[in-house]
Amino acid sequence: MIRFDVDPFVPDGEEARRWAEQELQNPRYADAKPTWFDYLAEDVADFIASLFSNDTGAQAGNTALIIVTVVIVAALITVLILWGKPRMSRRVRRNSTELLGERDDRTAAQLRADAERSAKGGDWDAATVLRFRALARGLLERDIIDPAPGATAQAIAREAARVFNAHHVAVTAAAGAFDDVRYLRHPASEESYRALAATDDLLASQHPTALQTATPSEVVPA
Repeated sequence: MIRFDVDPFVPDGEEARRWAEQELQNPRYADAKPTWFDYLAEDVADFIASLFSNDTGAQAGNTALIIVTVVIVAALITVLILWGKPRMSRRVRRNSTELLGERDDRTAAQLRADAERSAKGGDWDAATVLRFRALARGLLERDIIDPAPGATAQAIAREAARVFNAHHVAVTAAAGAFDDVRYLRHPASEESYRALAATDDLLASQHPTALQTATPSEVVPA
């Protein structure tokens, strides 16, 4: 019988199994919804567990099992390096209170109501900022957009325009109105606010599937 020398740097079967399980149980996998990689990791974990079953152990030596385990763990690490951790799920992002660079846990309906109160008081700047936040929050609540954390108004507009393609001009103009007030300190007007509010109302009243057949004449003027 061929005898394999014991390498002090190679873990024994139980330790190699524990390494694999610790890697596969990393919280970065639990933070994301199941992806093809998550299912692959689950299958690999099951396979590793089967390697150390009584039946398999009787058929193969410990050294062979260790080598197989190390190769699998190395492959998992390689995939992580090449692909990165799984993306945060939409549900996690929807539940985040950060919106357009600020923490805000108000719903779209609450933001619209606050915007209207500011508009009634003649504060068009505050009304404009609040109404675009309502537009963005409404799209998030409906799971229509999935912006990255810290996304700007223009980034949200680009993502929304890919879905509401017939209304990309109006959505872009709405983001521009937000930026003009929030960052460029250009005063808003009743006209610009009403145009933004009309765009918000339009998007809130339609579904993405219906918008695919919309015509350019339906675009709300900025």
